[in-house]
Amino acid sequence: NGDERFSRTQRWWVEWCRQADIDDPLQMPGTGPVAFGSFTFDPDPASGRMSRIVIPRAVLGRRDGHSWLTIVGDPDDTLPADALLPSVFHPPAPSRVDWSRGSRTAEEWKSSVADVIDRIGRGELDKVVLARDVVAEVSDDFDVRYLLLRLAAAYPECWTFQVDDMVGATPELLVRRTNDVVLSRVLAGTVKRRGDESEDATLAKALLGSDKDLEEHEYAVRSVARALAHHCTDLRVPTQPRVLRLSNVQHLATDITGRLADGASALALAASLHPTAAVCGSPTERAFAVIREVEGMDRGRYAGPVGWFDSRGDGEFGIALRCAEVRPGSLRLFAGCGIVNGSDPEAELAE
Repeated sequence: NGDERFSRTQRWWVEWCRQADIDDPLQMPGTGPVAFGSFTFDPDPASGRMSRIVIPRAVLGRRDGHSWLTIVGDPDDTLPADALLPSVFHPPAPSRVDWSRGSRTAEEWKSSVADVIDRIGRGELDKVVLARDVVAEVSDDFDVRYLLLRLAAAYPECWTFQVDDMVGATPELLVRRTNDVVLSRVLAGTVKRRGDESEDATLAKALLGSDKDLEEHEYAVRSVARALAHHCTDLRVPTQPRVLRLSNVQHLATDITGRLADGASALALAASLHPTAAVCGSPTERAFAVIREVEGMDRGRYAGPVGWFDSRGDGEFGIALRCAEVRPGSLRLFAGCGIVNGSDPEAELAE
């Protein structure tokens, strides 16, 4: 934990790779040794939850028509078949799921939203992202692969992930580094989908014309562009967002690209970007302090960077959204939304 959690991870990873005997004939992003990381949102979470780094014993990778298998350890060791071919297994649904409240009631959370709206109205800050949690108690036959397969099928536009006990399907790419090409996808501003093409198109048009949602989105875009400008040249920042359609909601989305100028690794880029205005607020430091004061829960690794990085500095980090922390017998699920001038507590709770 702590403010140095990214840099300490980078130093440890460089040393680990230096001591390893690596056979990597492909030399592509993601080949050779790969680590997966899930970092806390807060450098010092109240619960003491730690950021987690995992080096898998086996990685099955695919890119640009190539497939490869990376083994860490003795390549002659026998690996279980379901470690490499999870798609041929069909874990059953849990026989029981019971929902219960999380850290706060809905009324308590709406009160915090109203408090933040008052602060924004007084000019103390521009935007704060508030999140809440709910708990699902599950039966002993719960298999996390059942959840992963369902998420991957239901949300093909998202990045489905599991790192340690964090599981989800995030639509938001914090940063991807492929050689010297850097990409970040910013999402802020949301509307539901109704399942009717005409109605969804009308909602998308309204989202693109919503001053409240455009303002929320602009704060997030500016925070990412400022952070990447320290590491990149030839930054391309679209002047207007587009609408990203997922199966159940539509988001305002902006893809920011650039050319790496200083050799920063994917891990270092993630450190410089976190937390963005999309998951924290603006100005960042003030919004962060307000979250600590009024949100009423410990986010743990929710809304923190989650992804992979290799020995060459390439990698891909999403933001741990639309996710759950898997515990023995239960899952803790999270959701959040951006509060700006003009927000309404009841509407934010529904979102």
